[in-house]
Amino acid sequence: MYAVIETGGKQYRVQEGDILDVERISGVSGEQKEIVFDRVLLVGDGDDIKVGQPVVEGASVNAELVNEVRGPKVIVFKFKRRKQYRRKNGHRQDLHRVRIQGITV
Repeated sequence: MYAVIETGGKQYRVQEGDILDVERISGVSGEQKEIVFDRVLLVGDGDDIKVGQPVVEGASVNAELVNEVRGPKVIVFKFKRRKQYRRKNGHRQDLHRVRIQGITV
């Protein structure tokens, strides 16, 4: 069984046991280990596929917070030719690493 969930403006295809890095979820701290994703867009089990409009009613994905990590560094470089203008900046996104525990329909 698999599901497509939406969190942090992105969509992820998940199944039980998957470990994935998602955008930092507001309201979730290090002490809270259980996370429930309720924006489930699709649930599939073999040939049986349920597509939501926009979400599948009553479906949820349970996950466990594994760790808080940071993404790769992204370099932001601004440049204007012939004007001696250069600005270099870096950014690392805060992420939550989660393990999918189960999918309920």
